[in-house]
Amino acid sequence: MDRATLIEMTQDALAHGKAGTMRLAPEVMKVKADIYTDEERFEREKKLIFRRMPLMLAPTAELPNPGDYKAMEAVGVPVLLTRGKDGKVRAFLNSCTHRGTAVALGTGNTSRFICGYHGWTFNREGKLIGVASRDDFGDVNTDELGLQPFPVLEKAGLIWAILDPNSTLDISSFLSGYDQLLEGFGFESWKFFESRTLRGPNWKIAYDGYLDFYHLPVLHSETFGRNIPNRALFYPFGPHTRVMAPSTVLPMPAGLDFADLEQQDSSEWPTEALMNGVWTIFPHISIATFYGGQRGVMISQLFPGDNVSESFTTQIYLSEKPLTEESRAGLHDQFKLLEYVVQHEDYGTGLRQQRALDAGMTEYVYFGRNEGGGQVFHGWVQKLLDTSNDDLHGLFGEHKQAAE
Repeated sequence: MDRATLIEMTQDALAHGKAGTMRLAPEVMKVKADIYTDEERFEREKKLIFRRMPLMLAPTAELPNPGDYKAMEAVGVPVLLTRGKDGKVRAFLNSCTHRGTAVALGTGNTSRFICGYHGWTFNREGKLIGVASRDDFGDVNTDELGLQPFPVLEKAGLIWAILDPNSTLDISSFLSGYDQLLEGFGFESWKFFESRTLRGPNWKIAYDGYLDFYHLPVLHSETFGRNIPNRALFYPFGPHTRVMAPSTVLPMPAGLDFADLEQQDSSEWPTEALMNGVWTIFPHISIATFYGGQRGVMISQLFPGDNVSESFTTQIYLSEKPLTEESRAGLHDQFKLLEYVVQHEDYGTGLRQQRALDAGMTEYVYFGRNEGGGQVFHGWVQKLLDTSNDDLHGLFGEHKQAAE
C-alpha cells in the first residue's frame, strides 16, 4: 500500500478545503457531441478499448473460495472466472471447445464444469478432463482442447482480465501504480452483499457522471447532494482518476472528520480516513464508500450495450465486516437509496441527454476547467483509439501525478 501518497492527497484536500480553492484545468475542453452517438466510433471503442484494455470483472469477494466461479458477459464476450484448488484465479472464454456452448451459468462452487449440450467436462483450471462416449467420438488430443484462457491478474482484492487471449499488455503496468493505493481498502477480506444491473445511456455519458462533482448539489439536491459543494480535486494515475472534494463533507469513519485529522500527526491517520472520494478505474469502474448500516462500497461496473445509445451497469455492493441481521438492514437501505439515485437521477438525466444528442443538432459538448476528470478521461479514450497495438505498451507505467 502506498500510504505516503494517500497521506499526500489527503493533506492536499485539507489545504484546498481550508483555502476554499481547487486546481483548475488550463482551459475549457470542447468535444464533438457525436462521440456519444456515432455507431462506427462506438464499434471502434468496443474493439480498441474494451477488447484491448484490462477490465475489472469481479472483486475477490465474489470468488473467495477454491471452486467458486462467476460466469458473465462482457462486451459480448462470454467469460468464466474460476478459483482453482491452488487458490489462483483464472479467466476463460466460457465456450466449450466441442461446439461452443457455455459450460457455466451464473455463480456457484464446483470442482468441474460439464457442458450441458454433450457432456464434455473441464476442471477448474480449464483442462478438458472428459469427452462423453470418447470411443464413439474418435481420437482427439484433450491437452489441446482446454478452455481458452484470458490474461488475468488479481490485485488489491480485485480481478482484472483482458478479453484477448493473445494480448501481451502487462496488466500491472496498465494500473500505473493505482493498485497500490486501492490496497488501502483491504478488499481481500470484504464480504459480497448484493448486486443488480441498471440500464443507462452511452457508456461515456454514464462514466462522465462518476468523474463529476459539479452536478452533486443540483441533480441530487433532494437525496444526498444538497449540502455538498460542487468542487473537486482530481488525481490521475495513468488513465485512472481519484476524485476528492476539497472540503469536510464526504463520508468519513464514525466520529471522525477532516477537522479531526488536522489535530493529529499524519502518521496516526487511520487508513480508512485516507480512502474517501470516488475511485475510477479506466475504462469502466467507479468505487465509492458509504456508511449505511456499516462501512460498505458500491462498485459500479459499466459496459457498453448493444448499440451506441445504451449501456449497462452492474452495481456490486461489498461490506467491510461480516454481515449481521442489523447490518444487513442498514446495507440494504443504503443500497436501495443508491439504486434510486443512479437509476432515476443520474441515468435518468443521462438518458434524456442521450435522446437530445441523438437528434443530431448539437455540435459540441464542453468540459470546464473545473471538470478535469472528464478532460483526462476523454483524452485517454481518444489516445487509445489513435494508438496501434504495436505502440500500446508504451502508454502505461508509473504515471503518478503528485498533489501540487
